[in-house]
Amino acid sequence: MSQKTGSKKVCTFQAETKELLNLMINSLYTHREIFLRELISNASDAIDKIHFQSLTDHELLGDDVELKIEIEVDKQNKTLIISDNGIGMTYDEVIENIGTIAKSGTKAFAGRLKESDKIDLIGKFGVGFYSSFMVAKNVEIITRSAKAEKGVKWVSEGDGSYTIEEFDTNTRGTKITLFLRDDATDSSNPEEDFSNQYTIQNLIKKYSNYISYPIHMDFYREETPRDKDGKTIEGAEPETIIDNKVLNSITPIWKKDKKEITNDEYFQFYKHHFHDWNEFADVIHLNLEGKIEFTALLFIPSKASSDLYDRDFSKGIHLYSNNVFIMNDCKDILPEHLRFVRGLLDSPDFSLNISREILQHDAQLKVIGKTLEKKIIEALKKLLKENREKYEEIWPEFGKALKGGIYMEYKNKEKLEDLLLFYSSGNDKMTTLNEYIERMPEGQKEIYYAAAKDINTIKRMPQLEIFKEKNIDVLYFVDKIDEFLTQNLDKYKDIKLQSVTREDFNLDGVLKKNENIEPNEKAEDDKNIEYKDLLDAIKKQLDGKVSDVKMSKRLKSSPVCFVNSNSGASFNMEQLLKGVNQFAPKATKILEINPKHSIFPIIEKVYKNRNANNELKNISEILYNQALLIEGFELENPVDFSNSLCELITKAYN
Repeated sequence: MSQKTGSKKVCTFQAETKELLNLMINSLYTHREIFLRELISNASDAIDKIHFQSLTDHELLGDDVELKIEIEVDKQNKTLIISDNGIGMTYDEVIENIGTIAKSGTKAFAGRLKESDKIDLIGKFGVGFYSSFMVAKNVEIITRSAKAEKGVKWVSEGDGSYTIEEFDTNTRGTKITLFLRDDATDSSNPEEDFSNQYTIQNLIKKYSNYISYPIHMDFYREETPRDKDGKTIEGAEPETIIDNKVLNSITPIWKKDKKEITNDEYFQFYKHHFHDWNEFADVIHLNLEGKIEFTALLFIPSKASSDLYDRDFSKGIHLYSNNVFIMNDCKDILPEHLRFVRGLLDSPDFSLNISREILQHDAQLKVIGKTLEKKIIEALKKLLKENREKYEEIWPEFGKALKGGIYMEYKNKEKLEDLLLFYSSGNDKMTTLNEYIERMPEGQKEIYYAAAKDINTIKRMPQLEIFKEKNIDVLYFVDKIDEFLTQNLDKYKDIKLQSVTREDFNLDGVLKKNENIEPNEKAEDDKNIEYKDLLDAIKKQLDGKVSDVKMSKRLKSSPVCFVNSNSGASFNMEQLLKGVNQFAPKATKILEINPKHSIFPIIEKVYKNRNANNELKNISEILYNQALLIEGFELENPVDFSNSLCELITKAYN
């Protein structure tokens, strides 16, 4: 519907456009500041089109050959102007593109250029122009098509109608003037004051820094005149100096040939964008073409963010589409175990909804994500192989995240297992699982590990005595996640991972250090048969506290220790779960006694004395409590333990 007023026509928006305006102003965008990105992207679209057409129509540009976008801020009059010298619009095009759903023409234009690779279109975004009304009470457009003699003036308050008229202008392109609302010029809140030049400058740096054309803005400053010697002239009135600045970088670093980028340039970009002043450990710069085209610039930091392992850590890769910033932290690209990677992804193939803030479909991201995950893992493996010192430096920062990937999903085991590092008893240095098996002595059939709160605790564990004697390397599991890791990492290259505290382990055929004889473990098993009655008697004295009592084939100097059954929770796992107030299944306790320890003949003597049943009970309790203390458990009854110990000492010395 339209009504003529002289040469000016008053028109009503289409019904769907009214709905869109209401949605745009009230709820579509998360942040109002997005409007500037949308208008600059539209200006860039318009310049793209004239640039492409001028390749075949050399007269199209005329004298106005410097393609650019200009920003003007007038704080006093509360206006913001975005101008471009792009293709511009005719009268009919304004009605078609602005009066209806904001069909910028870019999608149709892209269709005509389907077979051409000479232009990089930013478009396909749709209705960004209407975001202007989030900050403006009135919007004025003055535009002239490159092929038209007269221009067009369009004005609306976003209330359901607009005016349009022919307008004399010698300038090609489009000039959009926003008459800002009071709540968009609040100087007490600089981030929301869109009449502030520095607010606009910061937003362009954030969202449109890599638009392909220069974005100019005049900055005003007062300066007192100086004489020829450079001294200020007393009494002279300050002069207004205008500095015209280009606000954007124009060419993104990720679109440059990586052979031409220095490491310092990467670092300066990384430092500026991710606010990390530590040198990154590695950079991954990809430019892939195919069914999905994308460029990625990823950094493996050298230091973890202080909140990396917090539940509310904000992970993700920055998203760009055709150099236009879309999303700050896209969580769907990389898996959780690579959340420490920083970087950005730029693709013209993203399917975006009208706000550009939410991806409509995640199929493209999944394809890209798998590629990026593969490249990152390859980079980590290369770093481990070629720069071991650097890899060992970053491992304490990010190792838990990679371990978490294996723990959370079995499918990650094969991808990540070769990246794992553990300290071990072999040389107290970090080792990979592959390096461990390469050092295994002849006859060793399993990969052994010991889990505790720290390395010193592990070194004191009596269960390691047989492994030390035979010079068998034992991995140190000291991260809280390590033992849980074995739920999925139960084998490496078909070699089982076995805890030194589990009931059964297989050292058959493993040669003793510097000896050419095989150990006779069968003799230890025979002792379990020989002393079955004694062991049963001790088990009876500890009824309900232990599941079994056995002669130990792992102890060499310590009198006793606990071991776990072959399944179920371990002692370390029970302690960890209790420490975080989680339900902790009781670890099965099997008491092992060292038959070669000096205390064993005393136990045997007491057992054979049928009148010393109470003494056997005291000895059994003491041995049990000794094992508890060794494992770091609290004594169940410290008073009884003390009384039993005093009673035994008293009898020994009377």
